[in-house]
Amino acid sequence: MNKTIKREIEVAFSKHSQPICFRILKYILLGCALYFFWGSKWLWISLSILFVFAICLHFWYRYKTAGWTKTYGMWNHFKSKQE
Repeated sequence: MNKTIKREIEVAFSKHSQPICFRILKYILLGCALYFFWGSKWLWISLSILFVFAICLHFWYRYKTAGWTKTYGMWNHFKSKQE
């Protein structure tokens, strides 16, 4: 179990797990959602939907990469390895 958690943290904080443009776009969209929906009942609904989508996407990639050990889609196993 500790090995799995250690690998998840390694992938989450890897500089190679997501392209920089994707990370910037992700935080810009999150900031825009917070700005436009702040004080609205739609804020928590939209954040909940985004959270569920993110979790589903995470587990889909985790499944397709066999626990981050194979290359699939945008995930390149060889670039993400720490040396």
